[in-house]
Amino acid sequence: MSLLSRLGRTAAVGAAAVVLATLLTPAQASALVLNCDTFRHHNDDHVGIAFCTNNTDRTMKFRAVVVCGWAPDVNGNWVTLRPGTSGQSQGRCSVFSTGVGAIGVDERYA
Repeated sequence: MSLLSRLGRTAAVGAAAVVLATLLTPAQASALVLNCDTFRHHNDDHVGIAFCTNNTDRTMKFRAVVVCGWAPDVNGNWVTLRPGTSGQSQGRCSVFSTGVGAIGVDERYA
């Protein structure tokens, strides 16, 4: 195999890798509109809580998204917030899980 042939093959493989990496890179999530704090309940490590304040001029809704160890993840109830109000959503991991691993927030315009 000639040097030119090897260079062409290397360039093709490199270009394919760049295209594949670009296609497989997840899109960056948009920033949260609500001002939220997330935490695990201090007396029950199976409960994840999201507490949010709506500092916008639009009505928003949100829910806690709780990642549970060794069990399916759970979502809290949807909470609707008018401008200037606060509220909380919580989710409970199943009893056979290892507890809350992470807590996120799913928010949308109401």
